[in-house]
This record gives sequence, C-alpha cells and structure tokens, in this order.
Amino acid sequence: MAPYLQSVSSFVDVPVADAGVDTVEFLKAAEGLAGIFDLLGGIAFKAVKSDLTGNIEKVRKRYEAAREKSTTLELLVQNEKVDKQNTATDGLMWLLRGFAFTCKALQIAQENKTIELKAAFQKSYADTLGKHHTFLMKPAFTLALNACPYRAVFYEELAKDPNGVSTLSQDALGEELDKWLAALAAIVKRLQAFYEGLGIKNPIQF
Repeated sequence: MAPYLQSVSSFVDVPVADAGVDTVEFLKAAEGLAGIFDLLGGIAFKAVKSDLTGNIEKVRKRYEAAREKSTTLELLVQNEKVDKQNTATDGLMWLLRGFAFTCKALQIAQENKTIELKAAFQKSYADTLGKHHTFLMKPAFTLALNACPYRAVFYEELAKDPNGVSTLSQDALGEELDKWLAALAAIVKRLQAFYEGLGIKNPIQF
C-alpha cells in the first residue's frame, strides 16, 4: 500500500488551463491536504481541519448546484457573483488562506532541514492566515501550533503506508513533497491574483 502523498489526489495532477483551475480535481486534492492534519495531530488540529473541510464543502455545494457554470474555480466564482451569491466565493477564499498557511509552513520546513515543525508553522501563520484572524480566532490556532509533533515524527508518518510500514525513503519523500507543494503554491498564487482582480483587497496572503 502507498504512503500518504501517493494515496491521495495530488495538486500536481489538477488541470490548470486558460479557463482556470479544474474544480473537481481541485476538490479531490483539497481533501488530501486536509487529511495531512490528521498526521500532525488529530485532536490538536481538529479545528484547523474542520475549517478546511467546511470550506471545501461550501465550494462543492456550489459546484453540484451549478455544474455547467462551475467547471473551473474561476467560473464558479464569477457565476456565483452573477447569481448574487457569495457563499462558495468566501469559502474558497478562506480555503486558499488555509492552504497558503499550510503550504508555506511545509516549504519552510523543506528549505531548512533543521527547523522544527512548530517553528515553521508559527512563522507561516504570522505571515499568512494570522493576518486574517481576529483575537477570538487566534487562540485555537495557537494551541494547535504548540502541539505540532516533532519534525522527524511527522516525516516518518508521511513515509508510512496505512499499515504503518515505511515504504518511501526520506529523500524520495522530500522530492515528492517539493513537487506537491510547488503545484499547490502555483494554484494558490494564481487564485490570489484572480481574487485581487475582482477588487478584493489582499484576499490571500502568500
């Protein structure tokens, strides 16, 4: 059986064309990213994962309600605006904020092989998601960040299959994770520019 990153849909495989980011494949990959928080600590990161999955569901509901007008995320947002709605538009924006936070934290960890996850996630939170949180929202995330597992433990979990057997070397894992994060970052930055083009001031920090 495959280790985690090979068992879920990858952002590497999400089609991106002139019309935009494929909605269905994006949602599949988004669910895979949300599952990473189970590896980080199911209880401590419950609120973080719940926030992500809740926003994924908002986007999915809009897609299912208007499939022909929602084949890409950009079309989904544009047509929801025409219909004078914004639930999925807001949900996607918050989802992308969460993705920026997660992506940047793991990129920091990848770039500095000695940094612990707690420090990587704290730095990323301050630069991304934390700028959008109120003082009422920050305590839950602070609690989760303080509960980050040791770097070595997390990377070992990423390399294991569902039976707990390591089937991927750390070098191979690092290469795969870099590709996964690069594809995710490209999508987030593309949609960040798209939202800014709609006139929303700094909707996503990356």
